[in-house]
Amino acid sequence: MNKDTLQHLKAGLWNENPGLVQLLGLCPLLAVTTSFVNGLGLGLATLFVLTCSNALVSATRRFIYSEIRIPMYVLIIASLVTCIELIFEAWVPALDRSLGIFIALIVTNCAIVARAEIFASRNRVVPSILDGVAMGSGFALVLCAIGAFRELVGQGSILGRMDMLFGGETMHGLQLFDGGFLLAILPPGAFFSLALAVAAKNAFDRRRKRTHGMLAARQLA
Repeated sequence: MNKDTLQHLKAGLWNENPGLVQLLGLCPLLAVTTSFVNGLGLGLATLFVLTCSNALVSATRRFIYSEIRIPMYVLIIASLVTCIELIFEAWVPALDRSLGIFIALIVTNCAIVARAEIFASRNRVVPSILDGVAMGSGFALVLCAIGAFRELVGQGSILGRMDMLFGGETMHGLQLFDGGFLLAILPPGAFFSLALAVAAKNAFDRRRKRTHGMLAARQLA
């Protein structure tokens, strides 16, 4: 893995994470993450659409007039979302019902349109695919983390209903304690969970920056 690839992955997963830094696509991020499996399902769908849309936009950027580029991006994204929606309906119908309209609303996810406009329309196919994988993985990671946190605090369990993704008998997950804090899986809990995640990232970045500054000062001394 070369240096450019590592930088792309680091940017997508941490430094320019769509959910924690750019604060894009907050509607599904807040609405769907009542459980880990919901976050994982929507995260995988978003990752697929973002990666493929970046590749298609980059491959066709020379043939798209600048005046109609945004409608063309939306058309490409809508076609990919239709494909992933049909796949979910056919292969994971229970998860499709759980996610509901939010699979279709991937079309309006501004994080996907933003990457098409900012990166894919100005770069070659391979870097655009890498950018889609990095940014999509970062967004999926936030979905899974917040979903797991809300499920754990709200229901006292983790990894419940994974059968919606993998099939088989109903899986209740790991019950770590009885009961739970109901507010965590209600809409206000989504805002609190996202705020805690953003605050934790900012605190970690400040601490790391302070540590690097102290090490640099010692080396100069």
